[in-house]
Amino acid sequence: MKALVISGGGSKGAFAGGVAQYLIEQECKNYDMFLGTSTGSLLVPHLAVNDIGKLYDIYTNVNQKTIFNVNPFFIRRKDNREFVSINFFNSLLQFIKRRRTFGESKALLRHIKKSFTKEEFEKIKLTKEDVVVTVANLSKNRTEYKSINEFDYDEFCEWIWISCNYIPFMSLATKNGFEYGDGGLGCVIPIREAIRRGATEIDAVILESEGLDYHKVLGKNPFSLIINLFGHLIDQIEKGDIAIGKLAAKHRDVKLNLYYTPTRLTENSLVFNKKLMEKWWLEGFQYAENKNNRGQTMNELKVDN
Repeated sequence: MKALVISGGGSKGAFAGGVAQYLIEQECKNYDMFLGTSTGSLLVPHLAVNDIGKLYDIYTNVNQKTIFNVNPFFIRRKDNREFVSINFFNSLLQFIKRRRTFGESKALLRHIKKSFTKEEFEKIKLTKEDVVVTVANLSKNRTEYKSINEFDYDEFCEWIWISCNYIPFMSLATKNGFEYGDGGLGCVIPIREAIRRGATEIDAVILESEGLDYHKVLGKNPFSLIINLFGHLIDQIEKGDIAIGKLAAKHRDVKLNLYYTPTRLTENSLVFNKKLMEKWWLEGFQYAENKNNRGQTMNELKVDN
């Protein structure tokens, strides 16, 4: 059983879209299962439907208004770099209302229901083995995996939304008496879960560069510094997920193909820039093409020898 797994990564999900497009359209990969965390959870339902063109249009046009009904930050440009700074008015308003997050992302839930239809939901349940999204149950301090087969349309859309809620900048969701947040707070790339559910071949898209050394500029205000610190912690979780996934794949004799970003795409994945995301999508497609062509060349050399 083949599975496609996509990690969290905010706007960098555009790169994963390009990789998935190549694998599905050019390599003719017919996946049985799709698993995603955070931005990956936004991608996997559309990939399961196999409407790449629609997904491209939806994803590359996402912006701050698509996500936030209360936006906690401003985007500022300096020397061709984008920085985030706190929106003091909105954050103060949240404080006055006794909210526990800097912003609210209910607009994203509306966008999910608008772009992912009930008909597509039913089609997936009829044609695919499973679509799974990762969430963090903060009340129980554990990671949970929500399958499309266990919920109706409205509930599954809510789980997709919850998987993307990057606390404390987005909504803290309460469901079934428990409080939930971004799945990346517990598992950034659910490779092991795909294996546990029966996958025998996995293509995993990891929205981070592999072993690339770079100098990260930390935020110059407390708000942007918090974003940097959360990014650091999630990077460490991701490394653990990959190590555990590799061990599980080796133990279960699962074929595991990892697709990293060849460069560091952005310092802040909460910034959604249409031109950059279109560029990353193309880069993802080209990267997957080059990686698979290199693999074929190596196989041919082995045969000749």
